[in-house]
Amino acid sequence: MGQCETETSSDDAVSIEKGKKLGDPHIITVNCPDKTGLSCDISHAILEFDLFITRGDVSTDGLWCYIILWVTPHSSSRSHAVRWGNLKEHLLSICPPLLPSPYLFHPLPHTSSSPVYLLKFCSLDRKGLLHDVTRVLDELDHAIQKVKVTTTPDGCSLDLFFIRDNLGLLHTKERQDELCEWLYTVLGESCISCELQLAGSQYDNLQCVSSLSPLVAEELFRFTLSDNESRSQALSSDIKELKRASVKTDNSLSPAHTLLQISCVDHKGLLYDIMRTLKDYSIQVSYGRFLPVNKSYRELDLFIQHKDGKKIVDPEKQEAICSRLKLEMLHPLRVLITNRGPDAELLVANPTELSGRGRPRVFYDVTSALKSLGICVFLAEIGRHSAAEREWEVYRFLLDENCSFQLSSTQVRNQIVDKVRRTLMGW
Repeated sequence: MGQCETETSSDDAVSIEKGKKLGDPHIITVNCPDKTGLSCDISHAILEFDLFITRGDVSTDGLWCYIILWVTPHSSSRSHAVRWGNLKEHLLSICPPLLPSPYLFHPLPHTSSSPVYLLKFCSLDRKGLLHDVTRVLDELDHAIQKVKVTTTPDGCSLDLFFIRDNLGLLHTKERQDELCEWLYTVLGESCISCELQLAGSQYDNLQCVSSLSPLVAEELFRFTLSDNESRSQALSSDIKELKRASVKTDNSLSPAHTLLQISCVDHKGLLYDIMRTLKDYSIQVSYGRFLPVNKSYRELDLFIQHKDGKKIVDPEKQEAICSRLKLEMLHPLRVLITNRGPDAELLVANPTELSGRGRPRVFYDVTSALKSLGICVFLAEIGRHSAAEREWEVYRFLLDENCSFQLSSTQVRNQIVDKVRRTLMGW
């Protein structure tokens, strides 16, 4: 990739080398003690910062891990906006502490340990408002936990955003003032008020998503999709390519490891989807190679073990892992439009990790897609739902009929679903 500028010293657990020329990938190197699921946590952070992994290598002896990833922003126009310093701090907070001295490494604030704050603001409603607010939170490195958005009859938007500060500084007046000032700047005269406070019982009351009808839940959370369905989630001709994913295991090449070979269509967050699945199965990746895209396809070779250091020899366990990986690559996000009374409701769902952590940037991408289509959101909420022996993060958007689209049209609904899904998949 040519010469690079080294942003950090070689003694750091995380270093980022920036490409010298525009368009060159940036090299992220993580060199730290190992833990089960470390690759998942790192790929989650990469996705959270909207970066595309062009290729990567993972190596560990069970005690120490060395990961190198070549990354580029998903959009070339966003190269200047990537917060590389914040990304490095986030990755450092993920790494286990170095031993033996506790003074060699000090974990930085992490999203999961930061308190939840309630951002409450009122503004005049307009197209793209929800995404503009979401973009401000993203640019200031705040993670959205829950959302409650309503539109009043007089044309005002009353929004509750429950957020965590990835930098762990939202308790300071400077950080709070910065957030409100950015919102006032972006929203302009349409912003009526902005308040920020620690979340209390309001946050607890929004943990569960509003009830879904049995028919909607069955369609949203089922394990398989049929090609001949007329429902909203029926696979389009392009997305059918996902069904060509191949996942195989081989125990003949290594005395201590099982080789997992994966070939599939590339999509945004692919490495995260693979690594979170292995993490949920308590599978350790001892060595892995994430090859560049070839004709829109990805190939991965992963040498894996149980966390106890043993190969995966049980045929049923092998089949379970392969089947789950194919499912996650075929259908990492569920998208459909259904009726909610007389209105149209957009539903987006993704499985959470066993730890309870959800997928990053879903709310951002959905609101971006809706804004590009010129569709306003009358009501929005994020919650959790248990189905198919898993917990799901569910995003619900009640779409405003006062737009240029006839939302009752099947063609229009399919267009919305396709646009949202493509944005989420990075296509």
